Amino acid sequence: MTQATPRSVLVTGGNRGIGLAIARRFAAAGDLVTVTYRGDKPPSDEGFLAVRCDVTDSHQVDCAFKEAESVHGPVTVLVANAGVTHDQLLVRMNETDFTSVIDTNLVGAFRVAQRAIRGMLRERHGRIVLISSTAALHGAPGQTNYAAAKAGLVGFARSLTHELGPRDITCNVVAPGLTETDMNHALTAEQRRELLRQTPAGRLARPEEVADAVAFLAGAGYVRGAVIPVDGGAGLGH
Repeated sequence: MTQATPRSVLVTGGNRGIGLAIARRFAAAGDLVTVTYRGDKPPSDEGFLAVRCDVTDSHQVDCAFKEAESVHGPVTVLVANAGVTHDQLLVRMNETDFTSVIDTNLVGAFRVAQRAIRGMLRERHGRIVLISSTAALHGAPGQTNYAAAKAGLVGFARSLTHELGPRDITCNVVAPGLTETDMNHALTAEQRRELLRQTPAGRLARPEEVADAVAFLAGAGYVRGAVIPVDGGAGLGH
């Protein structure tokens, strides 16, 4: 559906995969979309405002918001999608592998949400969607760092929901399962077969299907502190 009044939307890590699909979904609805990227820029013909930003750097986060605000107006929809993985069994994982994943996936979400809320409070309206993972809900071998960070987003969203109270600012979580993105290309054929065996849908999610859930939450004013799994039934609601 096309928005009657375009919203200023900021998607972190919007240059590829799930983030790019989310950005495209909002743009197709007529919203004004800013995407942040750390490595490769998003396709130049998408019509997004693309801003280089490392979410582990508060100064870069602030600059990204200032640029988005100067071009598109106050950000009223934030999708915190930027993330990294450094998979390794805990017995072999070093501290940097653990803390770097926490800093990007969890603390990075804190940085962008805190910055976004300043403008949302002034506007008396806002929608925050945090991209977690089903690994947060049932764990995954070799991903103690990633699962811990993604699980932290659930507690973060629900605590923030209490803080925001009756204000028209929501914070919710989308938890994708196995999705057809570059991040999952590192899986072995055996790992993919086992994960698909546990998925009633019998296939991977498409990034666009995750974007469907995000778009719903960006328009839902009475859904707050929710976790929506987009996992083909793998978690059966857990």
